[in-house]
Amino acid sequence: MPNPSRLRAAALTATAAALSVLLAGCGGGSQEEDEDLSGQQLHWKDCPAPSEAEGGGAAPSPLPDGDEWQCATMKAPLDWDDPEGDTIGLALIRAEASGAADRRIGSLVFNFGGPGGSGVTTLPAFGQDYAKLRTRYDLVSFDPRGVGRSDPVECLDDKQLDTYFQQDATPDDRAERTEFVDSTEEFNAACEKHSKKILPHVRTTDAARDMDLMRQVLGDEKLHYFGISYGTELGGVYAHLFPEHVGRAVFDAVVDPTQTAEQGSLGQAKGFQLALDNFAEDCVSKVEDCPIGDTAEDAEARIARLLKDLDRKPIPGVFPRELTETAATGGIAQALYSKDFWEYLTEGLEQAYDGDGRVLMVLSDALNGRNENGEYSNITAANVAINCADDKPRYDPAYVEDKLPEFREASPLFGDYLAWSMLSCTDWPVAGAADHPDVRAPGAAPILVIGNTGDPATPYEGAGRMVDALGKGVGVELTYKGQGHGAYDSKNRCVQDAVHGYLLDGKVPAAGTVCS
Repeated sequence: MPNPSRLRAAALTATAAALSVLLAGCGGGSQEEDEDLSGQQLHWKDCPAPSEAEGGGAAPSPLPDGDEWQCATMKAPLDWDDPEGDTIGLALIRAEASGAADRRIGSLVFNFGGPGGSGVTTLPAFGQDYAKLRTRYDLVSFDPRGVGRSDPVECLDDKQLDTYFQQDATPDDRAERTEFVDSTEEFNAACEKHSKKILPHVRTTDAARDMDLMRQVLGDEKLHYFGISYGTELGGVYAHLFPEHVGRAVFDAVVDPTQTAEQGSLGQAKGFQLALDNFAEDCVSKVEDCPIGDTAEDAEARIARLLKDLDRKPIPGVFPRELTETAATGGIAQALYSKDFWEYLTEGLEQAYDGDGRVLMVLSDALNGRNENGEYSNITAANVAINCADDKPRYDPAYVEDKLPEFREASPLFGDYLAWSMLSCTDWPVAGAADHPDVRAPGAAPILVIGNTGDPATPYEGAGRMVDALGKGVGVELTYKGQGHGAYDSKNRCVQDAVHGYLLDGKVPAAGTVCS
């Protein structure tokens, strides 16, 4: 089952592709040996098809203007405390700027979140959405260390992951609790067995240092950056370590940098509950009858009863697997990432009430990084590895049980699910670095920080706290009154104008700007 921060990674493009079927990367660049890694030359080539760890599928299609995506591999130190020691390869992807050469600003580096998401596969999936930014920037993304093609963390195989995700992640009695704890220990032991060398070196501080090396290798004096979800945490850590190198930067769907893992999980419980409330209200407010309830309260009560029924007796899902309570909860959470998927959630619930769990299971599979061929990306393994390397707290079952009432009060539907997921790091072989990230960045250039009032995975309050933590004169907050995870990809004109104005023309919007 997902780690709390795992719910920050929504594979929305994979979800759409899988649902459309149901309902009707990148290496390639070898490197010359170079003692000074900042002076290495990248060998850009046509991109291969994504690896299984990146999620599989076809090589990225050409851009709308016919240009091809290009991929390369950058060398970085395995251990930044030993920069002349072993190296690892980091997979990069780019689309060169489409505008006039004399208007080019530099590279715009994206991180789409997770942690554990493959930027090499995500950037081309959303590339058309950033066409305007491409007029003045090379669009660049990467698989962070431990992710995708960048020395991926490996734990369980595909068959074992199917079993792992079928377990009961909200244990109700001693036997279920023992089974859940044992399963978590087995997952963590498998990660150590298969990825022992990389596990101590996947902290967010390591990825931030990689990005500064990337800045130099790409030939930029400043790092121009677009961070989404966990990407805002990575961007904040970068700004703390390298404030003098911060260029024009945007943080969207902002992680609260002041919270511990427990506080983050509790915040997500509240955030997903708010999103569920908004989904139910939207359904019953439509002119036609809402097929999942007469009132918002009725709709949520029916969902709760469905989950209890699934806990006792799962229903057929995607053959040969069954839709369990855990899978259904994950599927519901996945659909709440975007208002565009509310119609799928409605249909999935309606079908589940009739004994058909396919739609909710497809949504759950997308959350867990499973494609229609039964292959898993390494997003879960990388997510756990990065979070556990970052987060110092370790929780035990007794602690979680004491906290269950507080989590259930925050969310009757998601409370247990997120509380028990705090055990993900309990037996992790690498000590966590800190209670929360340090993002203080005095002297850095302005960073546009965008909070969405309806965001389930990174609740709105985190944006204001990020602004405060970055320090006076650095963070500039913009509020989007909307639904779903993030703001820019909502296509809201006000939000996009603010982002374009800053990234393309250097115009910082007024602090406190509100878009609706």
